[in-house]
Amino acid sequence: MIVTTPQEVSLIDARKGLKMFQNVKVPILGIVENMSGFVCGHCQEVTSVFKKGGGEKLAQEGGVELLGAIPLDPEIADTSDSGTPIVVAQPQSSVSVRYQQIARKLAAHLSVLTLKTEGQFKTLSMEWQ
Repeated sequence: MIVTTPQEVSLIDARKGLKMFQNVKVPILGIVENMSGFVCGHCQEVTSVFKKGGGEKLAQEGGVELLGAIPLDPEIADTSDSGTPIVVAQPQSSVSVRYQQIARKLAAHLSVLTLKTEGQFKTLSMEWQ
């Protein structure tokens, strides 16, 4: 999984990483766009602080899925600082729902990857021991 922000400077690095992983045949489960807008704590309006759509553009360029986009939300910081992830503290919040959707997509991709590569990674991990 490659995580980027929508701004071009982050996309440049993410694009390089994506190409490198593709060249060495490392499976890429998808792209996640972090800091995808700012959610106002008062009115819940989303403002695109760091541009918009960079993760989607990168996913299209690389032929991989955009797994989701996570906005900047003050509640993520508040719940994290208190020691409880937002998906536990506020499981029905819009940000939690986004995290849950990304997690489901990742789990599905990992299941398929495991079936396709059965035994390949086990052999590698035994060599490292």
